[in-house]
Amino acid sequence: MAYIIERKDRFYVVAYDGLDPLTGRERRRWHPAGRDRHDADAMAARIERDAAGSAPRRGGPVHLGEFLTDTWLPTKRRHVRASTSYRYTWMVDNYINPAIGHVPLRRLRADHLDGLYDQLATTGGRHGTGLAPKTVHEVHVIVRSSLDLAIRRQLVDGNVAHAANARHKRHTRTVPRSWTAAELASFLGSARRHRLYPALHLTACTGMRRGEVAGLKWSDLDPINQRLAISRTLQSIAGHPVEFPVKTRTSRRCIDLDDATMDVLARWRRRLSREGLAHGADDWMFLNTAGRFLNPESLSQLFDRLQRTMPDLTRIRFHDLRHTHASLLIMDGVPVKVVSERLGHANVAFTIHTYQHLLPGMSAAAAQQFAALLAAHAR
Repeated sequence: MAYIIERKDRFYVVAYDGLDPLTGRERRRWHPAGRDRHDADAMAARIERDAAGSAPRRGGPVHLGEFLTDTWLPTKRRHVRASTSYRYTWMVDNYINPAIGHVPLRRLRADHLDGLYDQLATTGGRHGTGLAPKTVHEVHVIVRSSLDLAIRRQLVDGNVAHAANARHKRHTRTVPRSWTAAELASFLGSARRHRLYPALHLTACTGMRRGEVAGLKWSDLDPINQRLAISRTLQSIAGHPVEFPVKTRTSRRCIDLDDATMDVLARWRRRLSREGLAHGADDWMFLNTAGRFLNPESLSQLFDRLQRTMPDLTRIRFHDLRHTHASLLIMDGVPVKVVSERLGHANVAFTIHTYQHLLPGMSAAAAQQFAALLAAHAR
């Protein structure tokens, strides 16, 4: 994508140049285009053509799978994070190409896509029980985006994905699930004997995301002020740790820790020392038994395994520990602003929207409190 900017009687063409692999920020390249607007328009058009490229010179039809693997994926890798690129590749190789990758682009019809979406929604996935609507929607987005690129490269005349059946649409957002204080205490008590209990304890007591927990280093901990700095997130890409900036600007934050959590982390660091594992300032805070980084997915798997040993507990996701932390604080009267800052939400309105199901009871209590205050002064 390119656009034109005029500054001090001179025109510049600004072209989007993908994401910086280190910071995750957008890169934009400025091209001086002189003082003539027509020259700037011509340069912008040329840059757009170069970005889209031209139709491949080869005999025979171009198949969808071939186009996705050889053209669309390499193009997307310049514009998205490594984790997103890995997920796109996984979906192309495991969901799209086995089903309709053999279909020539010019013969692709909406019926092909409808059949793919139905199959994924009913029998797709590792266990053959169907994929979540959100995942099916992501597959549709990949196909739609690839066909848009095929149009720009003059391989097809239209995008049949726009005519596909809307069964792949996302479900409406549901209310987050959470535990009561008693349930959380019961879980933590039973999980205490597990080696990675400190990671679970820290998540429950801070509401951090799993990638944020896995991305912690000992230099992020301020033991004097009992604070933890959240500045990065860690993801596992093809078995290797890849650091990314936190999710949003406000996700970069400091979280105050309680005495018990500080004690848990101190004992964990001493355990790493006894095991002969790295525990210096620049080392990962949480390591597996082999001394390697902690895969965020392994945290979720551990959480699920522990839940299965506690049949009396309500089953929730690992991410719902974050909701549990926020819900318990709000129900105990902690200001929503404080909760929002601990979670790293972009604004308080989002926190209120997410946990508005907890607020009616609090509002009723506030009404009674105000009435009592007024009555006391009236006397």
